[in-house]
Amino acid sequence: MTTTTPHTTGTPDGPATGPQATATATATSRPAPDSAPDSAPVPALARLLTELAAPGKPFSAQALADLDEREAFPTEACRALDTFGLPRYYVPAEHGGALDDFGLVMRLLRAVSRADLTVAAAHGKTYLGAVSTWIVGDPDGAARLGRRISDGAVVSCALTERHHGSDLLAGDVAAHPVAGDAGGWRLTGEKWLINNITRADLVTVLARTDPAGGPRGFSLFLVDKSRLAHGALTPLPKVPTYGIRGADISGMTFHDTFLTSDALIGEVGQGIEIILKALHLTRTGCVAMSLGAGDHALDLAARFVADAHDDGVPLAELPYVRREMGEAVAGLLLAEATGLVAVRSVHALTGEMSVVSAVAKAYVPAQVDDLVARLLHTLGPYGLLDADPHGRFAKLERDHRIIGIFDGSSLVNRNALVDQFARLARGYRKGRRDEEGLAEATDVHAPLRPFRPQALSLLSGTGASVVTGLPAAVDRVHDLAASGAVSDRLAALAERLRQAADRLHEDMAAVRFSPRAVPGHAFELAERFELCFAAAAALQLWLHRADRSREAWLRGCLVKALTDLGEPVEETDRDALDTLADALLSAAPGTVPSLLDALEGTAR
Repeated sequence: MTTTTPHTTGTPDGPATGPQATATATATSRPAPDSAPDSAPVPALARLLTELAAPGKPFSAQALADLDEREAFPTEACRALDTFGLPRYYVPAEHGGALDDFGLVMRLLRAVSRADLTVAAAHGKTYLGAVSTWIVGDPDGAARLGRRISDGAVVSCALTERHHGSDLLAGDVAAHPVAGDAGGWRLTGEKWLINNITRADLVTVLARTDPAGGPRGFSLFLVDKSRLAHGALTPLPKVPTYGIRGADISGMTFHDTFLTSDALIGEVGQGIEIILKALHLTRTGCVAMSLGAGDHALDLAARFVADAHDDGVPLAELPYVRREMGEAVAGLLLAEATGLVAVRSVHALTGEMSVVSAVAKAYVPAQVDDLVARLLHTLGPYGLLDADPHGRFAKLERDHRIIGIFDGSSLVNRNALVDQFARLARGYRKGRRDEEGLAEATDVHAPLRPFRPQALSLLSGTGASVVTGLPAAVDRVHDLAASGAVSDRLAALAERLRQAADRLHEDMAAVRFSPRAVPGHAFELAERFELCFAAAAALQLWLHRADRSREAWLRGCLVKALTDLGEPVEETDRDALDTLADALLSAAPGTVPSLLDALEGTAR
């Protein structure tokens, strides 16, 4: 079970007791450490967040609600995370930090997001803003930035502009080289709608360095505000937003700002390439925030259902409510499987991240949005929003809408998938996959190879191993069913998934389009590809479990994926969703069913 952050004091979370509960989650109070213990930072952070959720503390429900009402930045909450030592996990170990497993960053950001998405977006932006420097790999520059972040410096990333949105090749902010022996650059123009740009100490800025523009016409610069002359830039007013109201979403105008030559990240003209590769990593950070929001939504809904009644009947006993809750759990488990495999692929399938990251960023936030909407539709008429005086569910719904926009919307990421349809379909037809990398990405107990940024690629040479490996995984399920190790019902669901994936790739291969003229149905195919990826990820994670006797969670995931794919599902198969509802509704307060228990070594 994944631990969520309670907003009341009381008895620490006890063991989950549901039939599909897979772990015991404990949340005890203790003083905040001076730095995170390297051996178990996720449980340590969970304990700290539990303590800080007490009345009068910065993560208390009242404090967070007050900040949201005033649209005020969560300064005290971010300071508590700094004291814990969270910034060290934004810096790779080779550059002086504690990051050697991107999955760890995902779990840490997920834990913060369970408590509050505004805080996660505000604090986690430093991780997202610094990635370009880590990818380039200049040891001196990376070491300098690593020291600054470990000391508490905030880093932002300025890509978008007021009149061009996410069209990076249309950007007007320009950098001109300075003549003379000292060299340097002059930066001019406005960046807008940027998270943390006003509060940041350093900003990664994408700027046009060739007037003609084009893919090689832009470069990246790390702007250190402490080294700028007075009046070199002007912060723009905070932009009111629907969600994460307290975050610093604003802009910056650069007035012929002088930058020293060492501000350049990489080589001149590499800006677009570096940023596109950086997005392969930063999108996993956004996925972590969505998963944390999903955890929080399920926990709030479960606690409401446990206490609410309809004409004297507990909501938890209404079949319709239970089925909807079970489907919500299945949706989050599919999202979690996608995110888990995606973040492990940073290490194991690095060359495929152009596909994997696009799938994860398109699918997971959309799945969590659907989960939240499903819970509101089902429980809203019974008073879900009115039951909490702090308005946590309503705030979560508003906050999460913004996550889907960060680092490219679902539409942008699906477009990136459509661009690779031909190679994805060809790879699936030929069974092309990286067997070793796939096994590493889908086995949570397998040691991860070190991340190699030079292996990042704008296009995947092997397609998508997770999906290409689906037919072989289904064959293994059939073998297990033949031996009596798993049910025939599971094998039948897996076979239906394979057939759906076969038809999908035939449809993908038939898509023809010219640049900037993508047909609408191609985006529908991209959504179906995401669903096949999510279900394939869940299936292969399950196959790597030593104990496969507990198959209800996987059957629930496959039922959910097949339903969303528009495939027929027998009513008798949907009882797996009721089992998932049992797991959620019988869990201890502050816990929800999770696949990540195995990573913490708590799975039973």
